[in-house]
Amino acid sequence: MKAPEELRSHRWFGGGELRDFSHRARSRQLGYNPEEHLGKPVIGILNTWSDINPCHMHLRERAEQVKRGVWQAGGFPLEFPVATLSETYQKPTPMLYRNLLAMETEEILRSYPIDGAVLMGGCDKTTPALLMGAASAGLPAIFVPAGPMLRGHWRDEVLGSGTDMWKYWDDKRAGLIGDAELSELERGLARSPGHCMTMGTASTMTSAAEVLGVTLPGAASIPAVDSAHHRMAAASGARIVDMVWEDLTITQILDERAYSDAITTVLALGGSTNAVIHLIAMAGRSGIDVSLADFDAIARRVPVLANIRPGGAWLMEDFYYAGGLPGLLSRLTDLLHPERVTVTGRTLGEDLAAARVHDDDVIRTRDNPVAAEGGVAVLHGNLAPSGAVVKHIAAEPHLLTHTGPAVVFENYADLKKRVENPAITADSVLVLRGSGPLGGPGMPEYGMLPIPAHLLEQGVRDMVRISDARMSGTSYGACVLHVAPESHVGGPLALVRDGDLITLDVPSRVLRLEVSDAELARRRAEWTEPAPRFERGYGALYSDHITQADEGCDFDFLARAGHNPEPDAR
Repeated sequence: MKAPEELRSHRWFGGGELRDFSHRARSRQLGYNPEEHLGKPVIGILNTWSDINPCHMHLRERAEQVKRGVWQAGGFPLEFPVATLSETYQKPTPMLYRNLLAMETEEILRSYPIDGAVLMGGCDKTTPALLMGAASAGLPAIFVPAGPMLRGHWRDEVLGSGTDMWKYWDDKRAGLIGDAELSELERGLARSPGHCMTMGTASTMTSAAEVLGVTLPGAASIPAVDSAHHRMAAASGARIVDMVWEDLTITQILDERAYSDAITTVLALGGSTNAVIHLIAMAGRSGIDVSLADFDAIARRVPVLANIRPGGAWLMEDFYYAGGLPGLLSRLTDLLHPERVTVTGRTLGEDLAAARVHDDDVIRTRDNPVAAEGGVAVLHGNLAPSGAVVKHIAAEPHLLTHTGPAVVFENYADLKKRVENPAITADSVLVLRGSGPLGGPGMPEYGMLPIPAHLLEQGVRDMVRISDARMSGTSYGACVLHVAPESHVGGPLALVRDGDLITLDVPSRVLRLEVSDAELARRRAEWTEPAPRFERGYGALYSDHITQADEGCDFDFLARAGHNPEPDAR
């Protein structure tokens, strides 16, 4: 156990030098007497609340519950606003700014008199960003997930945000519903604070955080408006104080076993393809090499047990009452590392000792899975030398082995302009390039390319679609994503032409352009590199240092372990 003099914050407040005197005077300016914080763990609460982030609109209130827990445990809480990454509103994509929030998190934790941190987030890119920054800073830290919103409702339908939005928008384009129905759907899709209640990126990444061991057990699946969420926030505030005294840092928790378990869990959840990129980046911050090969190897032995949309039938509220993530993990213990430590100070196995499943349809048994293999497949071939991914459990099965002629779109604007071409058939392969980490920029979620209206009217609801973009975790379809290297840097996707045959063979993990090497070499000689997207500012920094999708899209100067020197507090 630490002594008060060993607290990091003691260097700011506890000595007899000029700077200590100045710091204590400024604390009084803030309204605090020295006895309120001297010798106590200073807990930084990093809050991503804002007026423009509906997923986090309750975190202003939750921060007060965190503070309550900190005070009760004998700590001293200080709330810090950090960047809010709203998947709904931030364009072209919050992914462009994930690393910016990670940098902000790391530098705030390093530069202020903070002994431990509570990280508050949940919307898609927020979770990995906060954890990447915390991993680089290396202090004791605990994550408070925002929690999923309540299930949606429309007439007699239960709605899943995102997933049913795409579904009914296609029905509108097909002429099956009109503006009046769409207006009703707007009112019913999102009814409360919280992130998407499907197994989208938000639910996937908060679940990954839980199995990594950086949340309290069961935290990720608690609905945002449930009173249990209030209690979890307070308990997290209390626990971080003890973690500081115990000197239990996030670095001790995020080891190679933790990331292996996170991959296993994401695949068993039928989780978002975005988790592949995020976990590679997060592991890199911990000095651990995670690659697409790890996802591929684990996917072949891990079944999908979470029957949650878009790959299943239920929603996160149902998942919580069926046993939540602890229930699912209790059915995977032989595939996990139960001996490793979590923020509780106990082992993962001890945390799961009381876990139960209360509904075998929501959380399936191993002998009755949603799918026999993990929900994401990794593909390779001459069209994706460094890899690509597809969420096969959310695709029409007959399209998982398919050869068809390419219809190529240069960018998103070109897609919107030409996608209604009547010559496109259900056998066509829609190809979007210019949408990767550099080309997008930021890999926008364009990957669920729209199906032409004339095909929707014929009842077509899925086609093979290929891009260097990402797609929302709430999306579905035979969408091949994250093709690497991206077209903007001269990846083979840049060489595809209309009419080229493309083969997708998910069982064999193959993505192949049926064009000779000689012809591809001729086309490459004609290819010219696109102009940079940014000339100044953060965009230029991003463009100069971003890595490719298979490497996690981190900045090259951050994508490794190691801690910068502690600041001189004197």
